[in-house]
Amino acid sequence: MKSTKITLLLSLALFVVIGNGWSQSHNQSGYATFGDEISPENASDYTVVIEKLETEDSIKAKISAKVDEVCQMKGCWMNVSTPENEVPIFVQFKDYGFFVPMDIAGKEVIMEGVAYKKMTSVEDLRHFAKDAGKSEDEIEKITEPQEEISFMAHGVLVKN
Repeated sequence: MKSTKITLLLSLALFVVIGNGWSQSHNQSGYATFGDEISPENASDYTVVIEKLETEDSIKAKISAKVDEVCQMKGCWMNVSTPENEVPIFVQFKDYGFFVPMDIAGKEVIMEGVAYKKMTSVEDLRHFAKDAGKSEDEIEKITEPQEEISFMAHGVLVKN
């Protein structure tokens, strides 16, 4: 009986460790890692990306920001900004290869990848609004495409 309990506990512990390893890992710096392993060092302020995109089409960057909103269907995108800047950055994840938790709005993140400007269609804007849990009235008010700053992240750190 005692060995059965020990085996059960060890199996449960292994399941938890393996399950957490597939979705995220925790590094020594107080961040949960999603996607590729990246470090928090040398992250630029969010506003640096905004400024560089005024003269360039795209840039490789590692930036820090605050999460404003996350896809509530599965965590496959997020909007980030900083308190000083009202321009959100729409973040997706390279090759749809990882997602972030749906409850991280308000948390600090560091992301590494490519920032770029793009025109987002009405259809896509409505899709993202639905994923964010917006009302039908809010979704129907979307009638024009919108130029946005986007970011394709290959790694994201979420501050614990």
